[in-house]
Amino acid sequence: MPVPHVDSEPSASSARTYDPAAMREHYRAAGFDEADLAGDPFRQFTRWFEEAVGSGLFEPNAMIVSTADAAGRPSSRTVLMKSFDERGFVFYTNYGSRKGRELGENPHVGLLFPWHPIARQVIVTGTARRTGRDETAAYFRTRPHGSQLGAWASTQSSVVASREELDRSYEELADRYPPGEQVPVPPEWGGFRVVPEAVEFWQGRENRLHDRLRYVRLPDEEGWRVERLYP
Repeated sequence: MPVPHVDSEPSASSARTYDPAAMREHYRAAGFDEADLAGDPFRQFTRWFEEAVGSGLFEPNAMIVSTADAAGRPSSRTVLMKSFDERGFVFYTNYGSRKGRELGENPHVGLLFPWHPIARQVIVTGTARRTGRDETAAYFRTRPHGSQLGAWASTQSSVVASREELDRSYEELADRYPPGEQVPVPPEWGGFRVVPEAVEFWQGRENRLHDRLRYVRLPDEEGWRVERLYP
């Protein structure tokens, strides 16, 4: 879809040269049927994730994480999924960040993988649990040196006086831990594993009659039920 023109300094009276209501893609993807599904959502996610990677999609592991505080006020942001298996989907953050604080108050969470160029989405609903420190440390060691320093330099989601203050904090850390020197894992930094209760696979179709197939976990984790949803 062409990027619409946007005035560099728009005002309420400026004439728009685009119409959001007219922006739409006409999906013509092949259908997605119950017979196509794997036996569980993790194997199905593996299939779709591999196809998303193979399509050349930019950052297919990017997902929107939606949380809510104790009062039910929601917030969303994009993070990168760093691993997944039959236990769930893992991402890392500062536990003092907004999402970290909200998950501490309310562990219910939603994930959305927005694979728009291939007309697919995956929506996960579940609960978040902190990863163990050994797992967190093992992942932290794989991060580029600069990203390790960044985890220390940023008191995530808190107010910072200026960009200069952030850069100064980073430079001080770079002097303390030059390349080649091990950077310790910040004590308030770590992972969350989202354990799914439901996983929906959404395939765009013509006339907005999309295919939506959802796995729902059965009681006592005895397997999964598959449901088809109206688009």
